Amino acid sequence: MAVSVVKADLDNAAHAAALFETLNAYASDAMGGGQALSDYVRQNLAAELKKRSTAHVFLAFDGDTPAGLATCIEGFSTFSCKPLLNLHDLAVMPAYRGQGVARQLLASVEQQARALGCCKLTLEVLEGNTVARSLYRASGFEGYELKAETGKAMFMQKLLD
Repeated sequence: MAVSVVKADLDNAAHAAALFETLNAYASDAMGGGQALSDYVRQNLAAELKKRSTAHVFLAFDGDTPAGLATCIEGFSTFSCKPLLNLHDLAVMPAYRGQGVARQLLASVEQQARALGCCKLTLEVLEGNTVARSLYRASGFEGYELKAETGKAMFMQKLLD
């Protein structure tokens, strides 16, 4: 297997299709919620991400076959007064899992973060996703806390739709 990672060109139809195909496979998986993405997402995802200059998408390919993706969004750390890069999606197609594709994608994400002058990478992961948690720990990620006595940060959401 010779998987290569590229920064996505969202004007490229093959890249846009690979983005949706890989993200849809992840969304359909139990760790992605178990539900396929909508036709709206299929038709608009690449164009909407392209509008956001702070979005960075990396695609892993085995030849022309999509193997994985990493979608990142820049943020800003007020405490460090520097940008940060949030890894929003990391997905590997089922046939490519356990073959180092996620590690290759993470290396590309870290390289991008360093090129942007980011102070850190952030992500969220489900407690039950032990495979991903193990990968992230092995890659240097850890729970976020300011001080041990105040505890680790919690991820929360408020749905608006």
